[in-house]
Amino acid sequence: MRVLVVSAPGVGHVFPMVPLTWALRASGHDVLVATSSDALAVADAGLPVTDALPGVDIRQQMMKMREENPAYFQELLSRRITDVREMGAFMPVLSRPLLPGVLAVAERFRPDVIVQGLLGGVGLIAAAKLGTPWVGHGFGMIRGDGVPEAFREHMAAEFEEHGVELPERRAYVDVAPPSMLAGEPEGWSMRYVPYNGGGVEPEWLGEVGDRPRVAVTLGTVAPQMNGLGPVERVIEAAPDVDADFVVALGDKVDVSGLGTLPSNVHVAGWIPLNSLLATSSLLIHHGGAGTAMTPLAMGVPQLVAPSGADRYVNAGAVHNRGVGLQVEEEELDARVIRQVLEEDKFRTNAAEVAAEIAAMPSPVDVAAQVEKFVRG
Repeated sequence: MRVLVVSAPGVGHVFPMVPLTWALRASGHDVLVATSSDALAVADAGLPVTDALPGVDIRQQMMKMREENPAYFQELLSRRITDVREMGAFMPVLSRPLLPGVLAVAERFRPDVIVQGLLGGVGLIAAAKLGTPWVGHGFGMIRGDGVPEAFREHMAAEFEEHGVELPERRAYVDVAPPSMLAGEPEGWSMRYVPYNGGGVEPEWLGEVGDRPRVAVTLGTVAPQMNGLGPVERVIEAAPDVDADFVVALGDKVDVSGLGTLPSNVHVAGWIPLNSLLATSSLLIHHGGAGTAMTPLAMGVPQLVAPSGADRYVNAGAVHNRGVGLQVEEEELDARVIRQVLEEDKFRTNAAEVAAEIAAMPSPVDVAAQVEKFVRG
């Protein structure tokens, strides 16, 4: 079976699909990932990747769009989205430029199935044009119901240009733990297996002292779009918390403006989040899907200050399940950090959700479901 995996150009979109893609390849299937820009980092997972939009930096494109329409971007970043369809015309912005490249790859590769990340519409058009089954892949708490129809609405010109409607045969992979949902899982439930890129762990990572370690990250997009405000507040609070803080902002973020750091704060470069959380008692973050799902799978409590897009959905689910707290940026202080570190209920609930995730069907199980679905 030939599997084309299509992703929007961001690691937060493509990394969650790596475990299922690995499972499909390990089952003997021929897989190919089509994406662009930062998401090309998925090649480090040992997967064949084609660049569907060569020479384009999606970060630069996003910043340009923000400069051209600041009011729209500010509204989008501040909106408390509860349904991905509320993003409206912004939904296809990340994926629309990939359409010509993805169609060319699909015509050449002739897949038996297309696996598409939730926030992407071009795979729907490619699947419909080839008469190929389509499998949507969730990556957090946001729901996928009605998302293909929303892409059909907001990419109407592209669908009509190619003379297609939505693919007739569609399925969906849901990685959200059922106890964190208001309703039932959608499609096939699958265990979330954290993949956050590879790398050699620094020697200091395993050197944990007597105090708890607090991990801090803003993912790969939020620092450029929203700034380092939450990190600055955590650093300000750190001297009043009996813990050691590791601020992991990757290698593309300018941290020179953070100034002199307290003695219990260490700023690190790129560290796979699951490696960092293996020795951490708390994760403070922005609410990104992969950033929220990784500590859930590892039983680590969270403190979330969401910053737009789907992040309020993830933060709300964390808060409502009692595996952490949702706060506004201005509420990030020593008191709330100590609260999540010291109250046993957060650790207990986080351990329960980690056990729930571990019991969900594995990517290998779902790979078999995909094969069965394709064969009809």
